[in-house]
Amino acid sequence: MLSSYQRYRLYEILPGLSIWLTLILGVVLSFVRPLWMIYFIIIFDVYWVLRVVYYSFYLILSWRRFRQAIKIDWLAKLKQEIPTWEEKKNVIFLPLYNEQWPVIKDTLTALANSTYPSKQLWVILSGEERRSEHWLSLQPQIKAEFGNVFADLIFYTHPQNLPDEIPGKGSNIHHAEKEFKLYADIKGWNYDNIIISVFDVDTIVHPQYFAHLNYMYCKHPRPTHSSFQPITLYNNNLWDSPAILRIMAFGTSFWMLFSLARLDNLVTFSSHSMSFRAALDCGGHAKDIVSEDSRIFFQCWLHYDGDYETTPLYIPVSMDTVRDDSWWRSLKNLYLQQRRWAWGTENIPYLLWNFKKHPRIDWWKKFVILFHEWEGKWSWAVVAIILTLLGRLPLWVAGTEVRQSALFFNTPNVLEVLMSMAMLGLFVSTIMSVLLLPPRPDKHHPYKYFYMVLQWLLVPVSLMLFSAAPCLDSVTHLMFGKYLGFNVSAKKRS
Repeated sequence: MLSSYQRYRLYEILPGLSIWLTLILGVVLSFVRPLWMIYFIIIFDVYWVLRVVYYSFYLILSWRRFRQAIKIDWLAKLKQEIPTWEEKKNVIFLPLYNEQWPVIKDTLTALANSTYPSKQLWVILSGEERRSEHWLSLQPQIKAEFGNVFADLIFYTHPQNLPDEIPGKGSNIHHAEKEFKLYADIKGWNYDNIIISVFDVDTIVHPQYFAHLNYMYCKHPRPTHSSFQPITLYNNNLWDSPAILRIMAFGTSFWMLFSLARLDNLVTFSSHSMSFRAALDCGGHAKDIVSEDSRIFFQCWLHYDGDYETTPLYIPVSMDTVRDDSWWRSLKNLYLQQRRWAWGTENIPYLLWNFKKHPRIDWWKKFVILFHEWEGKWSWAVVAIILTLLGRLPLWVAGTEVRQSALFFNTPNVLEVLMSMAMLGLFVSTIMSVLLLPPRPDKHHPYKYFYMVLQWLLVPVSLMLFSAAPCLDSVTHLMFGKYLGFNVSAKKRS
């Protein structure tokens, strides 16, 4: 009989085990059963071509919705259709660590320039006690420039070394939510009318974001049972970033666009909004994990017995790539960021552990949500390796008998045709990246648009070194109980 600790550790091992078994079995079969492996590769490549077509369809659909959404005057619609819109309290949480004043100033300026009245926004800046000197030096600057802009400007300091916490964004937000609850209680606010937005401090909101958010919140039949997820772009310093960073940033944005259109696989990621009621009901953003942005969705989903969803917002927010002063440090930051995002694998054992505690959730809903989470991490880690390395290995090591078969002779041609078909996804991504580019800064010559197209030739390298590798790194750490802390991504602008 396994103890509770042993059972949870087993759940933590399973995702990484499934990934490593796939890779090891692929290598072994390439040597001992190369024909089996060749059949598998052909079937897998066909499957992947279908996935690319599926992905491209939803990506284009989501992009069209995005283009339509930014043309609508959401504040006018809100005022026209929702007479009680002013009852909603919009509270923005901005956790800080080591960010510099220009980054914070740009974020607050974007909030102030929203079409939604700034006097209807409550802005919470939560600094870290472990960086108290830096945090205290920022507060006078923030007050001097933005003290009278918003409904209120609230400062919290997250104490260090609190019990059962790991340092990071999650514990910072958790503490700020507890402090804000006291603030809301003093004012006698109804939690159902409080919409919280949890943003990274480099998040630049689109001017229409809060008008759109409030419209969708008020129109939702049960807004306290839904999170609200915007499109995440990385436009703040995109033109100044190395090509690999741009490719990975676009990849994340495309993944979010794809997920927004599908809905069945949509969970919160990075910057998101939700009811304060739901946040309190499920215990607030987790203080002891790395992936608090997605975990808050699963917390709510379990708390409400599967009666919780994420509503897509086709209005974007923009953040920074992990650009640093040197090319090498930028790539290191990218690897660490991708590894931290892949650490979201910790949600799989969390779900497995909690399923038995929620018998009212239909088993099919449990299977679907677990499958999407598990398959997403599995694909993240193995697909690039299968397509680029394992797909060729049985052809390289096959014996004489296999080499004389018709299948062996025809397989390279079949794979070439399938991969050519799969290039549709790369073509769509290239076109979409140009369409999503922010305006070119004057300091960059127009010829750089040419580089923005050529950069997509680096996709195989980026997928192997900065997607599959950090994901493998992350799930292997979880397998062996070597828990990762929260690494703060360096984000610098020229």
